[in-house]
Amino acid sequence: MHTLVMTGVTRGIGRFAAERILRTAPDTRLLVIARGTAGTRLCAELSGQGYAVSLIEADLAALSSVGAAARRIHDLLDRGEVPPLTGFVGNAGIQYTNDTTATEDGLEATFTVNVLANHLLLRLLEDRFAVPARIVITVSDTHFGDVRHNLGMVPGPKWRSPDVLARPRAFPHPDSARAGRTAYSTSKLAAIHLVHEYARRLPAGIDIFSYNPGFVPGTDLARDAGPLSRFAVRRIAPLLTATPLAGTARTAGEQLAAVVIGELAAPTGSYIDRDRVADSAPESYDPVREARLWECADQLVAPHRR
Repeated sequence: MHTLVMTGVTRGIGRFAAERILRTAPDTRLLVIARGTAGTRLCAELSGQGYAVSLIEADLAALSSVGAAARRIHDLLDRGEVPPLTGFVGNAGIQYTNDTTATEDGLEATFTVNVLANHLLLRLLEDRFAVPARIVITVSDTHFGDVRHNLGMVPGPKWRSPDVLARPRAFPHPDSARAGRTAYSTSKLAAIHLVHEYARRLPAGIDIFSYNPGFVPGTDLARDAGPLSRFAVRRIAPLLTATPLAGTARTAGEQLAAVVIGELAAPTGSYIDRDRVADSAPESYDPVREARLWECADQLVAPHRR
């Protein structure tokens, strides 16, 4: 038996990925980090199918809650209540229609959920991974910033100092949907930067990857959008899955699962575009920027590592 920790499991891509992982590797003990009744319901459903699934309740937008969840996992591992930790999947993500939403720490919410929550979890758990282990962070091809990859729906990333990106109002017209979507694409670029930095820092035998599911309509990513935008994303955009422009949540979940369980071989630090190893955007390869982002992220999560 071995333990896998996952975020973003209660619906969509993550739900399909978890089901595929448990079917393929039934010796997996799955720890689901989620909040509210959705996490409880998911764990009950999967446990009812005979799988070993437990809920670690946390709000990823609150770093104090994320830190508490990681310490809970530490305790379970240290007491031998769960088998050795061999995997982590950071699949949760959020996109707002503004760049003004702040967390309890005064940090920008998109950057907190999409970047800092994963960093804090990994920093608190990195000394508990057994070897070999695999870490997968779900990213987005919106970080390319061109029409080919974002279909003109999401502005490209606008890099700033990490200290600025981590705070609300990093982009012009911060109350606008454009600013919120720019915060999203920039957070995904930051996530890829951190994957590269982790690949340099993690011990041999602990591999890390960024996974891009492509455009997947019908997920709950745009749950903070207005009614018209939510309707378009959930009801109209799914029609694109009949074309090469978009994929289904089931397909993306199956592809994510293949990365997690090692069916798709790749060097650590790789960007996996759906079902193949690929190059991420040229801007995403910047060791100086990556080191600075690591340092800033470490400083921001430091109060919650104690």
